[in-house]
Amino acid sequence: MKIKHTITILFIALAINGFSQNKAKALLNEVSQKVKSYENISLDFKYLLENTAENIKQETRGDVVLQGEKYKLNILGTTRLFDGKKLYSISPEDEEVTISSQSEDDEDNITPSEMLSFYEKGYTYALDIEQNVLGRKIQYVKLTPIDSDSEINYILLGIDAQTKNIYNLIQIGNNGTKTTLTVNSFKTNEPLPKTLFTFDANKYKDYYINNLD
Repeated sequence: MKIKHTITILFIALAINGFSQNKAKALLNEVSQKVKSYENISLDFKYLLENTAENIKQETRGDVVLQGEKYKLNILGTTRLFDGKKLYSISPEDEEVTISSQSEDDEDNITPSEMLSFYEKGYTYALDIEQNVLGRKIQYVKLTPIDSDSEINYILLGIDAQTKNIYNLIQIGNNGTKTTLTVNSFKTNEPLPKTLFTFDANKYKDYYINNLD
């Protein structure tokens, strides 16, 4: 009887897990389709980095404009501009521009252009908790990297149940570091300058140009 009871519990657990995965996949598909329907997206966000063991807590705000693979990100006094081929990191404080390829970024890092679609590959997923945030119903999906060597333990992706837009992203690293990105404003299909994603070297004649390519 005990064996039959255990098998029954196992099948129930597998069924619940499968249902959770299907619901999570359906929700993520809705988010993905909506994101891809926008011509461009402009976000203002709060960024929080915490590691209790190392006594680290860093909070800042930033903004990013996304159009396809291209983006312009402002954070920590630095502008990161990706024109689809080259990444330009512009630091007014250091009067330096670093030019590199997007592929040189750590593959565990979620780049701005992937921020709203990174979950489409490389993760398993399941529904997590649902929270009420200032009257908004936020459904969390837990994403676990398929790669066992990933520096990411798991990610919680908070999705607004009504708008199907991403509300926040909580990344837990294997080293205990917790990174939280919370979207404060979400605008779409804004009129953008044609040169927004174009690097203009004439604006930085006095800067040191560090070309890593």
